[in-house]
Formats: sequence, structure tokens, C-alpha cells
Amino acid sequence: MNIIVCVKQVPNTNEVKINKETGTLIREGVESIINPDDKNAIEAALVLKEQVGAKVTLLSMGPPQAKAALKEGLAMGADEAYLLSDRAFGGSDTWATATIIAAAIEKIGNYDVIFCGRQAIDGDTAQVGPEVAEFLGIPQVTYAKDVKLDGEDILVTRYTENADFLIRVKTPCLLTAIKELNDPRFPTVAKIIEVYDEQKDNIQVLTFADIDVDPTQIGLKGSPTNVFRSFVPVKEKHSEFIEGSNENEKAKVLMEKLAALKLI
Repeated sequence: MNIIVCVKQVPNTNEVKINKETGTLIREGVESIINPDDKNAIEAALVLKEQVGAKVTLLSMGPPQAKAALKEGLAMGADEAYLLSDRAFGGSDTWATATIIAAAIEKIGNYDVIFCGRQAIDGDTAQVGPEVAEFLGIPQVTYAKDVKLDGEDILVTRYTENADFLIRVKTPCLLTAIKELNDPRFPTVAKIIEVYDEQKDNIQVLTFADIDVDPTQIGLKGSPTNVFRSFVPVKEKHSEFIEGSNENEKAKVLMEKLAALKLI
């Protein structure tokens, strides 16, 4: 079995700051990490590796510093890693990003399962994984809460707010992981020493020239959506005390105010 895990490096912060002039995220001084849901995806792949002897390949798109996220994934136990990095990819929205990733997966080839995190904490769109599956023409199951092998098929427990659904899916397929799926392992000391050996270049870089992709479908110009404006919402709180000589009078005043606001 061959498994590909899509990984993204994201800022490690819940307090997003926006450059007011450019409308982009301010990343200076903010630590970068593997997207949390992607770690669950890596762990799911490693569990299957232990069960059936699978090969686990990591794939990420980003600037050269994204190699750090891939190295951490290798230290967790993945077998190889690819980084998609080229200025031609810059400014890609989810559609263009999925186009690039799908093309890279086709180049890598020979895959049975693709794992993605449910969504990235810097964008929260949850679109790239499903879009990759659509571009590759393979079945997908999102919000995977449990994954088990059943012969040549995979049984996936899919989480929803109302109920969990047990879905049987044939390979090749794409699954998106949520935090309830597992507890990601820590890298071992031995793997850390092996992976972070400065004498070894264990990340394979793929550029625009390495994949078969239409240049009109990627990058900022090839993105069907673009950000008009980015900003951090201003949180304002206002309080008002209801006056009245007794509880009934206060309740009446309150009801009148709620009615005026069309809340009741």
C-alpha cells in the first residue's frame, strides 16, 4: 500500500494579525508548525503503515522554509517527502492549490490512499482536500473519525454534527482527518538524528517545470477567487441597565427594547 499525506505549514497562533496596507497575514515573529489536522492525517497513515507495511509519502506546497514541517513528518516515521515550491505557485487560491497538488500526486503516482487534514487553521476553508479528490477523479470521505482496513476496502467512520456514518470506500481514495481520529505521535530521538542530519538532503523539491499543469490555472492570475480585503474584526461590547420601579416595569421596558430591535 502506498499512502500520500498532504501537509501544510501554518502560523502557530490564534491571534491573527493583518498588515493594513497589504491585507496579508503578518508572519514575522510567529512560529510555524504543521497544521494540527495534518498531524492527525500523518498519524493515520503511520498506523496503516504499521498494519500492512505501507509506504508513507508527504507532500507540501510552500516556500523553502516549509521543509521544516516535512522534516518533522519524516521524524514521526514517514518514508519520503516532496515540497512544491515555485514563484509560479504564489497567490494560488484553494482551486489553484488543489490543481497543483493533484498534478504533483499524478507525477508521484502509484497511490492507494491520500490523507489530508480537514482544514488549515490559517484559512479554515476545508476545500483543498475535496478539490484534489475531484481533480483526480477518486472517491473521498471527509471528517474521518475512524479508519479501518477491511480486505481491499477501507471502512471510514465519518463524523457529522447529527450522527456518525460508517462508509465503505474503495481505493484509490482521499480521506480528510479530524482531531478525534487519533493522537499524533512524537518523533523518536533516533529519527530526529537521522532526519536532521545536515549532510542529507531528504526533501525532494518539485517546481512548475516538474509537473504537468496548465499555467493559466495556477497562481494569482489563475485563481478564480481573490481576496478583496482582509481584516481582523473589531469586537465591541455595549451594556445598558434597564431602569424601572419594579420587576414588572423593568420586564416591560426590556420587551419594548427587544421588539424595537426586532429580536422578538
